Amino acid sequence: MDFSDFLVRKCPETAMYIPNFITSEEEQIILSHIERTPKPKWTQLLNRRLINYGGIPHVNGMLAEEIPLWLQTYVEKINNLNIFETQKANHVLVNEYRPGQGIMPHTDGPLFFPTISTISLGSHTILEFSKRDVDEKDANSTITINADKRKVLFKLILEPRSLLILKDSLYSDYLHSISEVVEDTLCDRICNYENCESTYKMGDCLKRSTRISLTIRNVPKTTKMKLKFF
Repeated sequence: MDFSDFLVRKCPETAMYIPNFITSEEEQIILSHIERTPKPKWTQLLNRRLINYGGIPHVNGMLAEEIPLWLQTYVEKINNLNIFETQKANHVLVNEYRPGQGIMPHTDGPLFFPTISTISLGSHTILEFSKRDVDEKDANSTITINADKRKVLFKLILEPRSLLILKDSLYSDYLHSISEVVEDTLCDRICNYENCESTYKMGDCLKRSTRISLTIRNVPKTTKMKLKFF
């Protein structure tokens, strides 16, 4: 696929933003499946809840599990883009963000192929980026940093049904986060306005509703053996 029309040219390399990657009907199908997910399947964190499909990534290798057919449809849609080079997506992280919920600045770390693809459902959000310190790049795990210590350099608005792909320096050299707010005031640090489906004005205030994100990635190291966790 030629991504030249979807490149976000006003931020460091490389972000690709595709509005309406899925249809409204597909969005409702996914949301209905997620709504019916049994509560024990969810992992409850302090500020949000999530589900791992495909297995749980681990430094010793991910014990691969089958991804449900309704979700595998969208994994294959991502695989058809060939964004993981010779690899295929084998893991989906479902995050639920209610208004006022977010995620601290972090990197996805070395457990994944260095490309992130995220489908947004139900609501917009604003993804914020800050620079990663040089001494942090030697870490062997996902990094999470206190948001108060980070200067936000630029932002992306993620619309419902959109696909965001992050790779290259945006994967390795920057932290990304979502502020814990109930509404977003649009500003000049958002650098993908021209890629969006909707037309926005500076100063517009967008109220958040519940957002579901599907982060579809490749975990290179997998195993069929039971893992020992220490």
